[in-house]
Amino acid sequence: MQPPSRPDRNIALELVRVTEAAAIAAARWSGRGDKNAADGAAVDAMRFVLGAVAMDGVVVIGEGEKDEAPMLYNGERIGDGRPPQVDVAVDPVDGTTLTAMGRNGALSVIALAERGSMFNPGPCFYMKKVAVGPRGRGSVDVNASATDNLRELAQRLKKPVQELGVVILDRPRHDDLVAEVREAGARVLSITDGDVAGAIATGWPNSGADVLFGVGGTPEGVIAAAALKGLGGEIQGVLHAQNEEVRTAAEALGYDFTKVLTINDLVASDNCFFSATAITDGDFLRGVRFYEFGATTQSLVVRSRSGTVRTIETFHRHDKLQEFTTAGF
Repeated sequence: MQPPSRPDRNIALELVRVTEAAAIAAARWSGRGDKNAADGAAVDAMRFVLGAVAMDGVVVIGEGEKDEAPMLYNGERIGDGRPPQVDVAVDPVDGTTLTAMGRNGALSVIALAERGSMFNPGPCFYMKKVAVGPRGRGSVDVNASATDNLRELAQRLKKPVQELGVVILDRPRHDDLVAEVREAGARVLSITDGDVAGAIATGWPNSGADVLFGVGGTPEGVIAAAALKGLGGEIQGVLHAQNEEVRTAAEALGYDFTKVLTINDLVASDNCFFSATAITDGDFLRGVRFYEFGATTQSLVVRSRSGTVRTIETFHRHDKLQEFTTAGF
């Protein structure tokens, strides 16, 4: 039996077609108040284009189990079946509410890594996280207090705590965390949705974000880990159970709610790929724009092994966008 083939090309340059298609489809629903329609359109477009990508992929993080999602469900085989063999994590719309309301920060994202290397969240939907960019790597600890982390990070970045930007999801569960961060003197950058974008922002120059704290989605943490590997940043997490029933069920499957999951636990491969296309404007990418000739998109494409980080602006003609529905994107 031959060992699984390793990705030997920058698949992310093919994946950008996937996130572009999903972003354009979702953007047509931006501001129209229907998050399910936006997500459904993005899923349809993403799944269609993924079928033509040269890979043998298995969805590890997708839209849910097969009985809940007709496409991009956990365990679905995608790609054209040719090597390499890869795990796939998708979020056709990271920020469905943001898209529906026409707010900033929505992305379409996908991540790939060698088969068997991505952490499978299973029933563990939430995780306590801390994420930083390359300059802050090694200075934070998910089990330390926010105050201690901010003090260490400020020393590493050589700037006062008062100048640190801290990304935190706007949720009641974070009220005490927000109070502590403000008491320490740092600035809270509150986001209503968009876990993946918030984590990536810490690794992106000029975003204004230095660190992400708080409890967010475990699937989003895995996707963010793939991106931060290429950006040179760091993410740590500890699984968080929203109730005892979830904890008991997850522990029976072998999940540990005390273990610190490092970036290498979340994505073990040193050769992972990430692509994100902005649906609406964000800290590091401009959202989809529609013109008389078609549309423009801006994307971020990352490969961890080579450390290459690309931003790509693409012009899409209306006549070719129509052809996409029958002949590919």
